Order: sequence, then C-alpha cells, then structure tokens
Amino acid sequence: MATFGIAARALSRQPLRAGLTVLGVVIGIAAVTTLVSVGQSAGRLIQGQFAALGTNVIVVIPGTGDRSGVRQGPLPSLTAEDAEAIAEECDGVLAVTPLVGAVAQVIYGRTNWNPKEIYGVGADYLLVRNWGVRAGGFFTQRDVNGAEKVCVLGQTVTERLFQTRNPLGATVRIRNIPHRVIGVLERKGANMVGADQDDVVLLPYTSARKRLIGSGFKDVHAILVSGRSVDSMETTTESIRGLLADRHRIPPGQPNDFQVQNTTEIAAALGVVTGIMTAMLASIAGISLLVGGVGIMNIMLVSVTERTREIGIRMAMGARSRDILRQFLAESMLLAATGGLIGFGLGVAGAAGVTLAINTWSSGTDWPVVISLPAAAIAIVFAGVVGIFFGYYPAWRASRLDPIEALRYE
Repeated sequence: MATFGIAARALSRQPLRAGLTVLGVVIGIAAVTTLVSVGQSAGRLIQGQFAALGTNVIVVIPGTGDRSGVRQGPLPSLTAEDAEAIAEECDGVLAVTPLVGAVAQVIYGRTNWNPKEIYGVGADYLLVRNWGVRAGGFFTQRDVNGAEKVCVLGQTVTERLFQTRNPLGATVRIRNIPHRVIGVLERKGANMVGADQDDVVLLPYTSARKRLIGSGFKDVHAILVSGRSVDSMETTTESIRGLLADRHRIPPGQPNDFQVQNTTEIAAALGVVTGIMTAMLASIAGISLLVGGVGIMNIMLVSVTERTREIGIRMAMGARSRDILRQFLAESMLLAATGGLIGFGLGVAGAAGVTLAINTWSSGTDWPVVISLPAAAIAIVFAGVVGIFFGYYPAWRASRLDPIEALRYE
C-alpha cells in the first residue's frame, strides 16, 4: 500500500498529464461497457418479445406456389381440421388454435375505430399466446362450433370505443354485424417493431370466416401451436411437419404446401446474431484500450527520463532495483485502474442514455437497461493488465539505471 501511496503522490504532481494519459483507457472501458450493455439489452428485449408472443409457439402458415417461374402468393392449404389433427395426433402439443385475419371497422354508438388486427381464433388462443383476460371471459368451443356473434376486445380498442364505460355486454358492429362483447384482454404492450398488440379484436374463427370474409371454404390463414416444453420443440415441429405432409398427400421429395416455423429457434438465432454483433463492437472498442496502453507506456518513459536523478538518489539511499521496478509498475497500474473506474462510470451512463434515447425516439418500444457487470469487470481487469504490460518496460528501464550515472544526470 505504501508503494501505491508513493505512486499516487508522484502522479498528483502533474494531474493534467496524468488525466490525458488515461484518456484512452477511459474511452475504451466506457465504449466496451456501453456497447456490451446495449447489446445485452437488445438480446433481453428479443427474448421478452418472443415470450410475449406465447408459450413455446410454433407457427404453421400456408406455403407459396410457383407458376412459370414466378412466385405466387400463399396457397389456401391449411384448414381447421389440420389444427384438430395436430392437437390429437402430435406429441408434445399443449394447445392449438386456427387463425383467420380480417380487416373491418368496429362501431359502438357514434364512435368507430379501425383496429390494426381482427382475428378469428379458436377457444385455446389465449393459452397458446399466454394472454390473460382482464374483465369478462373468453368464448368457448361451443361458441366456435356455432359461429356465435361474440367478441373480445384489446385494451386499445376498449379505450377508443368505450373510454371509461364498461364494455361487457355491449354490442359493437363489425361490418355492420352486431357482436356482443364478452371480455377485455389484459394489456400486452408493443411488440419488438413497435406495433400495438392491444389494438386487436378477437372472435370465433368460424364467425370471422363466415361473416367477415364471406368464405364458404374451410381454409384458415395460419395455425398457432403451443409446445409443452422448450426441450421438445424441435421434435414437436418435425412431428407437425410430418403429419401435415401426410394429410396433404405431399409426395416424398416434393416441397410442402405449408411452412412450419419454430419461434424458439428464431429467438435463439436472433440471440446469436446480437451476441456476435455485440462481441464485434466490443472488440473494436477494445482497440482503444491498446491505444491507451501505448499512451501509458510513452508517458512512463518520459517520466523515467525526467526522474532519473530522483531514481539515483533513492538507489544511493538503499532502494533496490526491484523497489524501483515496483514503484513505476504501481504508477502505471494506478493510471490504468483509475481510467478503468472512470470509464466504467461513463459506460453505465452511456448505456442508460442510449436506452433512454431509443425508448424516446421509438414509440412503443421498452428497451430494458442492462448493465453488464461481468463485461465491465473484465474490461477493468484488462485495463490493469494493460497497465502492467505497457508499464513494465519503463519500470524495468528505471530499475536498471546505474546509480552513479543517474546522480550525474541533469
């Protein structure tokens, strides 16, 4: 500790030079802390958004066809019977719901609203999406079978149409067809692209297909499947793919007329991408640490030259070479550690500022503030290593001075 005290007093003689010396280390540590923290914030946001999508969700959508080399739109290849078969025959499936999308205006009294989403779904939709009901209830399988004119509203639709009034039991018109409101969903918030998930109306898919789309066919736009566990998602996905290929009589080797997407795999892939990008940015920011280390070495060499006579006096009074080596190493380590601590503080502030700016400029997003303490600790330790590595040569040079020559130095 006495060595570090002497080092601190030596550095305090020229505070401006010491401050400029550690500037590179400060910038490096701040950049590493900020970038890694923002990258981990993005990763946590992605995980949260996929968790909000539902519980271990597998999405089945119609495939696309080619005609004369031109890719066509989605094929009407999925039916509600496919969803029932998945629920009954595939292991690892917790719940299944067909999905039919529609676009329509919703009217209550003299107030009207165009929801972003109107979905016709099955009775297990909320179980698949891991979504709760704030007030009232959800429609049953009997409502689905009878294509009942009932609906459940999201929070945004409820606020737009009813303001502070109670919507339960009220009648809204969807394409001028009266539907009774039986429930209000819990608030879900915005998704990862900022779209409002609460601006939605849900009704039985049979009612949506019959009354809003006016289709006499049995096809649905998508099938949402909830797996029982994350570990069995790949097996469940392959089971669904095989079952639908058999049901649709797809010959071996021919492309399927449907697509099965595992959101767990998508989330993992996005997590890998964000991790790689974070590591790359942190590596680039780490270059400034090396630049800071070179600056420390340069200043320490200058300090050795300036303090040659002082070194000679200390050696003449009994200081050994290792004592001189230890003193100059302590000075370089103190410079690097001080820069590391200041850089960490600036990095924390930078990460919070970047997150606040993203949340302010991107409406609907809610980036969490994540401070990567392990990354900061590694960066500070690395700064200390930089101090030792780049400070060793000046310290060694100082310890090898001839006391007599050092005393003669002017």
